[in-house]
Amino acid sequence: MSQIESRGGSSPETDESDPPAPITVMLSSRLMVLANLLKRGAILRYKRLAGLSSVEFGLVASLGRRPPMSVARLAEAVGQDKGQISRALAELVSRKLIAKSANPKDSREVLVSLTATGLAAHDAIVAGAQERNRRLREHLSEAEFEALLQQVDQLTEIAAELLESEKTSR
Repeated sequence: MSQIESRGGSSPETDESDPPAPITVMLSSRLMVLANLLKRGAILRYKRLAGLSSVEFGLVASLGRRPPMSVARLAEAVGQDKGQISRALAELVSRKLIAKSANPKDSREVLVSLTATGLAAHDAIVAGAQERNRRLREHLSEAEFEALLQQVDQLTEIAAELLESEKTSR
């Protein structure tokens, strides 16, 4: 079936013998599928274990068992701007998972930290992540795992370079 036929209202079913779309066999596409599957599984797990949305569990995981940090530093740690995380922070404060306080060195700056309840949620996240990690590793030898980590690190470096290149190509 051609692209035109499928857009024109014909049955969207494909023939099993049709080759996959070229982009779906590319390394970057396959890695994105893997990352998306892992993220979706994590979101479901952390919602079930700690009642946290994806943004919320990212904030709780980033705060971890660290000293209080500024909202700006937390936003940088999770890769979002302060505006994007403000609603999630407000929700976490209302649920008593996060406490806010003024920075004793600069009262204009707000510091956030996990409460005892937030630490319990963090510990559930860590336990869940360890279990997911164990399941991912169980079919790899130690040598395969080390080689995979090296390759992932190398690909991450290249991806960062590609991102920087895209930023300057505007």
